[in-house]
Amino acid sequence: MKQLFILATMLAAATMLSAQESATDAAKPAGQWSTSTTPALKASEFMFNNWSSAGNSRIDVTGTFFGNYKYKHPKFVWDNIVDLAYGYAWQDLDNTDTAMGGRFETHRKSNDKIDLTSALSWNAYKGWGASFTANLKTQFGYGYAYDGIGPMAEETKQLVSGFFAPAYLTTALSFEHKKDNWLVSLSFLTGKTTFVCNDSLIIHDHTYGVIQDKKFDPSDPGTYNLINHAYFALGSYVKGQYLKKDILPKLDLYARVELFYDYRKPKNMAWDNMIDPETGLATNESKYILADGETFEDLSKYSWTKRRAFETDLDFELKLDYRLSEHIAANFATNLKWDTDFSGIGKWGHWQVYQMAGIQIFFNWKTPKS
Repeated sequence: MKQLFILATMLAAATMLSAQESATDAAKPAGQWSTSTTPALKASEFMFNNWSSAGNSRIDVTGTFFGNYKYKHPKFVWDNIVDLAYGYAWQDLDNTDTAMGGRFETHRKSNDKIDLTSALSWNAYKGWGASFTANLKTQFGYGYAYDGIGPMAEETKQLVSGFFAPAYLTTALSFEHKKDNWLVSLSFLTGKTTFVCNDSLIIHDHTYGVIQDKKFDPSDPGTYNLINHAYFALGSYVKGQYLKKDILPKLDLYARVELFYDYRKPKNMAWDNMIDPETGLATNESKYILADGETFEDLSKYSWTKRRAFETDLDFELKLDYRLSEHIAANFATNLKWDTDFSGIGKWGHWQVYQMAGIQIFFNWKTPKS
């Protein structure tokens, strides 16, 4: 009986201790989602018919989607951003009597963007921590370079990009300083893979830095099976991001800047030691593409510091949204890129510039926290 009493007492104590531990675990703060989903539609229309001041009729429709999904846990933060856009415009550019194609004969894409980011971070000391970030950038549809207007433009257009042509997948292990609305990320071990999953683009020398094997000859269809569709770069990556609602009453701001330097690129660039002295042209080992009006002689004059800066990719984006009412907002967006793997269209060289301003209808979806 004494042994049974002792055993029963021990079992009761163990049960009470287990219940206390369960209550303590239940009292611990669990992770919590903070989400914001904002799809928007922008439409504009201009019509001119026998108008003395003149003008070109135009219809432009653009859809955007911006989602911020953050999971905050006492031990880590998982942050996800989805940024999508697609727009199309129809214009009357050739209004002569001999114009072909009818009303709104010129139709072109006005916006196209897929930008997905997922970051898992751990706080270590006073806002500093470690993070693993993955980012994917590409586009939905084909992109063309045009020469002329109306039917002539359609007949002479040249394909320069498409879905996953190019696409950029960046993965980084980094040190990170993070607050509620902004972050700065520094990584010296970053992988950036460039994909061009379109043989036609590569054959026509739109490689976006994907180095081709010397055995591949664009003029020989028998070597098309040797095309490389991806290039992996290892380098340094710096990112700054700011996202805040109501920086001023009813004004929201999103800003992002990214810098990437490829450790491997200098060995493939066409500097002076990569130029054939007899022809003055780059050797086959070069992955560098000249921009319009640029010569290798210009590049050979660069100092070591200027060359490193020249080879660094830049991606800067800024968005401003001013809420006029619950579902109507005025917005401004600009995106500035520098990439020496892109030869440029026209006289912009390696610079890529996008800017948009307008009025749009938007909806804000908030997922319940859990």
